[in-house]
Amino acid sequence: MKRLNPSSLSETSDAVSLAERAPPSPSAIVAATSDSLPKQAQALSRARAFAEPLLSSEQLDTGENTLAHADAVAQVVRDIGGSEAMQAATYLVHACQHLNRPQEVIAKAFGDNYAALAMETSKLVQLQHQARVKSEQALAKKEEASPTTASGKAPLSELAASQTENVRKMLLAFSRDLRVVMLRLASRLQTLRYFAAVKGNPGAAIASEALHVFAPLANRLGIWQIKWEMEDLAFRFLEPQTYKEVARLLDEKRAEREAHVEQVRHQLETDLKRQGIEASVQGRPKHIYSIVKKMRGKSLDFDQVFDIRALRVVVPDVAGCYAALAYVHANLVPIADEFDDYIAKPKPNGYQSLHTVVRDDQGRAFEIQIRTLAMHDHAEHGVAAHWAYKEAGAKGYAGVSASSDYDAKIAVLRQLLAWERDLSGAADGLFDDRIYVLTPDAAIVELPQGATALDFAYSVHTDLGHRCRGARVDGAMVTLNTPLQNGQTVEITAVKEGGPSRDWLNAELGYLVSHRAKSKVRAWFNAQAMAETVARGREAVEKLLQREGKTALKLDDLAVAMGLASAQELFEQVGKDELSLRAIETQLRPPEPQAPSEIPPWLKKPRKPSGSSSGGVLVVGVESLMTQLAKCCKPAPPDDIGGFITRGKGVSIHRADCSDFAHLQRKNPDRVIEVQWGGQNVPDRDGRAAVYPVDVAIEAQDRQGLLRDISEVFAREKMNVIGVQTQSVRDVAWMTFTIEVTDARQVARAMSVVGDVTGVRVVRRK
Repeated sequence: MKRLNPSSLSETSDAVSLAERAPPSPSAIVAATSDSLPKQAQALSRARAFAEPLLSSEQLDTGENTLAHADAVAQVVRDIGGSEAMQAATYLVHACQHLNRPQEVIAKAFGDNYAALAMETSKLVQLQHQARVKSEQALAKKEEASPTTASGKAPLSELAASQTENVRKMLLAFSRDLRVVMLRLASRLQTLRYFAAVKGNPGAAIASEALHVFAPLANRLGIWQIKWEMEDLAFRFLEPQTYKEVARLLDEKRAEREAHVEQVRHQLETDLKRQGIEASVQGRPKHIYSIVKKMRGKSLDFDQVFDIRALRVVVPDVAGCYAALAYVHANLVPIADEFDDYIAKPKPNGYQSLHTVVRDDQGRAFEIQIRTLAMHDHAEHGVAAHWAYKEAGAKGYAGVSASSDYDAKIAVLRQLLAWERDLSGAADGLFDDRIYVLTPDAAIVELPQGATALDFAYSVHTDLGHRCRGARVDGAMVTLNTPLQNGQTVEITAVKEGGPSRDWLNAELGYLVSHRAKSKVRAWFNAQAMAETVARGREAVEKLLQREGKTALKLDDLAVAMGLASAQELFEQVGKDELSLRAIETQLRPPEPQAPSEIPPWLKKPRKPSGSSSGGVLVVGVESLMTQLAKCCKPAPPDDIGGFITRGKGVSIHRADCSDFAHLQRKNPDRVIEVQWGGQNVPDRDGRAAVYPVDVAIEAQDRQGLLRDISEVFAREKMNVIGVQTQSVRDVAWMTFTIEVTDARQVARAMSVVGDVTGVRVVRRK
């Protein structure tokens, strides 16, 4: 079926408003039907003759004879306005399952359109059957393991509700072609009729699907004739005792009530004709399920339900509707708050009528509906009332304008959109690109349009996606980047151990469409990179412990002594070069004697007139101390800095956020000294501005030319690279660039540009 582009919805505001005001006309609905079934001579009789030898001796899983079921479904289709072509399709749907090459055979005998409709509907039937069987099996197992209630019924399982939602999704996925929807509605109604006739029980799954999926869809499409009957039959099977009780209450005074209703009906019809209003007044059927819903929803007793006595007035035109309403309200007593004008404001599914509740002279309440014949036809059959599937497959139709064609598409699609919103509560729906496929166990999996077998694997389970190496779709081997179609059964072949390929993240190769699956693959590679970082850190720490003769030391204890939570965090920081091995060495060695409270003379050197120390560092409150920039963090102005008094090497200057400095502060707080940069940048001996070495760490996806591209960035930023360390493991590159800067703010600018280089994931200053 051709799909309407949602972007086109805004192209003609008049068309949208027209579709919202009134139901589409019969001719417009015909024009809106894409891929209509072509008219063929004696199509119905030919289709039945074609299917009879295949179906006459077959039975459905319900026990009903397949040919008898097809006959009955064709009759339902006829009753709701379906053409002979649509009735013929009911036989071809069931014939599909008994042909070796159904698409080819049916196309040869009846044409491609018939074959496509039969195959699509047959596929939906099979998928829903598989899903229902799987759900019933799981439900049975759960009920066996659960204690029964006092009434003897097993407690309701969430599996039943879950499967009902899955059936909704599956039906919606196929509802792009409304012909499939019509055939499924008719088939489900016949199944319920069959069980009622043989006094059997279809089971909770079939009845629940009918009540909670098919009937609401019939309601959204305005097919009341199917909606009411399906609701009553399904409710009869789901709650037999309640159904019988309400039926008994209806039967108790049936003769008296019907006699009174007939008297009022005849009197009202006669009086309206005397007023010059041509009207047909009929008694309206009483639907048990609607009565129960009203009693439960409004907490009413049976006698308080107004529509137990109900009349329907059908007049030629809208003016007649309001004239009849005026007469009814003038001669009977209207009940306040029980009037609805669905003509001025139709229901979302296009339903139009006037509803009022009045009391007669004896105080008995009547519900009266007033509508035109066209409104009545739409109310009974909805979209199906205008569905002339007999049209030839031509693009244009005589007497149908392009605008009315567009209006009809809007009106029909709005009903499916509204139905999906009712079921899911979603703000968007019909135009979202989604497909529904099955696992080998018949569980339904929802995926975005264009999703692949690999997307499916990740949707089922993350680990299955990581280990996925092959796939079968409907039994045939396919590549992992094969797009899936609605209703296909997908089976994944996986290895016992393994991980994803980096090719899966290459958009040009088309392996993944789902954002969730892509994020799972990225997370796996990030975890691998972290594992390698931790392993690198562990190796460095263990080698250090061997050199220091401390192999018996517990690693977790060492981590805690370094102010870290665990050995894992210790390895991670060392692997990332965020914690130096020198800091660990300091921790491992015995504490030095307490430093004197005054600065020892050997730290001092001759005073400089400028009062500045070498390197542009001024030690506050102490003159002319020897200083050195710490190699672990390589500070540069205007970094926040701190000083630590070392033994024999003066004051070591660290960045304030340096992890080594934090450790030294915790271990020897009395040797920490306040320092700051000394004003303007001090030139070196040659009169040039002083420069400071700074380390920039980079993690990237390894590729040819990566080192060159990053080096060019530093060159463009006029930064001198004085050292590079690189390491590559499993296509992941770790690089450390040592650059000379006059100001640490230069580093931030360079890091921002480096981050835009293709493949670069992380850029940070060490």
